[in-house]
Amino acid sequence: MRLAGACLAALLAFSFAAPANAAEQPRKLRMAFTSLSGSMAPPWLAREGGYFAKQGLDVEVIAMPSGVEGMNALLAGEVQFLHIAGGTTVSAAVGGGDVLILATTINTFVQSLVVRPEIERAEQLRGKAIGISRFGTSIDTGARVALRHFGLVPEKDVAIVQVGAVESIVAAMQGNRVQGGILSYPTINRAQKLGNRVLLDIAALGIPYASTGITTTGKLLRSDPDLARRYVTALVEAIARMKQDKPFAMAVMRKYLRISDPELLSEAYDVYVQKYLQSVPLPTPEAVKAVLEELAPRNPKAQSEDPKKFYDDTIVRRLEASGFIGRLYGK
Repeated sequence: MRLAGACLAALLAFSFAAPANAAEQPRKLRMAFTSLSGSMAPPWLAREGGYFAKQGLDVEVIAMPSGVEGMNALLAGEVQFLHIAGGTTVSAAVGGGDVLILATTINTFVQSLVVRPEIERAEQLRGKAIGISRFGTSIDTGARVALRHFGLVPEKDVAIVQVGAVESIVAAMQGNRVQGGILSYPTINRAQKLGNRVLLDIAALGIPYASTGITTTGKLLRSDPDLARRYVTALVEAIARMKQDKPFAMAVMRKYLRISDPELLSEAYDVYVQKYLQSVPLPTPEAVKAVLEELAPRNPKAQSEDPKKFYDDTIVRRLEASGFIGRLYGK
């Protein structure tokens, strides 16, 4: 999807490298992140590192228990931006929601299928249950990908149970309510320390997928492209700081994740930031196509949709073409 006419002309008139005028009053807005995971760290760093303020934004950062609640808040106008799974965005858009992806910060599944200690082989999950946060989220998709990888049919061979927030899945496993779960870092490490085992590192499958990124409404992008430009620019700067300043990134992650264990934080940083976080967070047709293919069995309309309809990469492409992103990395 592309901005058209006057909106595009207005957007391109701005200097992508220039911060907001210091004399202006900061624009107040709200954003939400949709899980307690290292993948959600860029807006935390943008706030704590002053990158939102540099762009003239006063951003309230709000935690949501899952992408479903986050999307509901966006559609209701309660927040202006979401850090959320691409699958949740595309699902809402296919259903008629006026939402789209502005940037993809992680373009594969950085999740693992973790199981109780007595589960040694995938076949032992047959007739049992694995926990997810909510249906329609990337955690839900990860569960289906993992089960199909092992030749198991989701919801037929293995039940998929909504548990709530990702950290609640570990508690459900410990209580034997579910025998496995789809977890992200640092929750994976915490589960392993309790004796659970990783049955599948889903990221190792290398599947292109719009896993995590920035979503807003088409209405906001059409009516206020400068606000979107400022927001994405702040996130891009925060990503560069994250990749080049591990101590600061870990300090912020410690605050938001409420984890003091340096080993857990360091592994979450190394996996999410150094290995998978994109310096140039461009959405791609391939990553969105994978989302549509996963959605199609539940919503046949997704099968015929053009992936490019669900994202607008104008801002990120302009930031890259102007040399702004390269300069953040000394290029």
